Amino acid sequence: MINLDYKLLSALNEIVEQQGFELAAKKLFISQPAISLRLKNLEEKVGQPLVIRGHPIRVTPAGEKLLSHFKMVQQLENDLMTNLFPTISSHPVKISLAVNADSIATWFLDAMAPILKKYLIEMNLIIANGVETLNKLRSGQAVGAVMNIESPLPGYRSFKLGGMNYILVASKDFQKKYFSQGVNKESLKMAPSINYDSKDNMHQNFISKHFDLNASEYSSHTISSSEAFVDLAKRSLVCCLIPQLQIERELAEGELINLCPNYRLSETLYWHSWVLVKGLNKQISQEIVAYGRQVLEN
Repeated sequence: MINLDYKLLSALNEIVEQQGFELAAKKLFISQPAISLRLKNLEEKVGQPLVIRGHPIRVTPAGEKLLSHFKMVQQLENDLMTNLFPTISSHPVKISLAVNADSIATWFLDAMAPILKKYLIEMNLIIANGVETLNKLRSGQAVGAVMNIESPLPGYRSFKLGGMNYILVASKDFQKKYFSQGVNKESLKMAPSINYDSKDNMHQNFISKHFDLNASEYSSHTISSSEAFVDLAKRSLVCCLIPQLQIERELAEGELINLCPNYRLSETLYWHSWVLVKGLNKQISQEIVAYGRQVLEN
């Protein structure tokens, strides 16, 4: 049976997190040849390569399993130290979570605020969506995640949070310019829209479902910022799908209007966490689930 050397696992973790041997070596206060040797020793111990060298540095399936294990051990150690020494707070607990951008822009930070005020935590929020979010858990880059996928990975469990409702909005000036005769297939062809990234097909699916219009038939910007969606819509530059939760004030004050009151897109969100989560990590899970269920539609 192979006994894992956590000094070697720590080297693998830093190489992947820092995306380089030199930075990883500095983080661990060792030389670059030393950290390269640690990775080599770990690969020899398990009998297979653990990283794919390149830009970016990627982990192999075996490397993913080792990193996931290492992160779980770190969770247990953090929980143990917090329980044994609750008054000692000189070293922050590092927590990496994968969350979709719209949740961060609307409710997630409010959910985390009580925990961040109470404990010394160094939070790393990784913005990811769908399968990409699941991969962050699988690779060990995140220990918990908000996503629109219900089925958890082995060793994890999921909790239903509720529905995030999206509506198609624009400013009044934009409506007058492009939709004076109503929102229809022809008027949508002329109206600029926006997507988050190349993988974001939410707007395309909405338009295709309700107006039988293909994405190739209208123009669309690509900007990876939930806040930019709101800003561009308010500037009368685009029409776009935005979480209703994000623009309650703008809707109430008439700054933005719902272009299709009879249509909306609802995306059910789930919180994924380790089955054996305890201590501080368990409190974080409980806060996220409780707050998510409070603000999202159930």
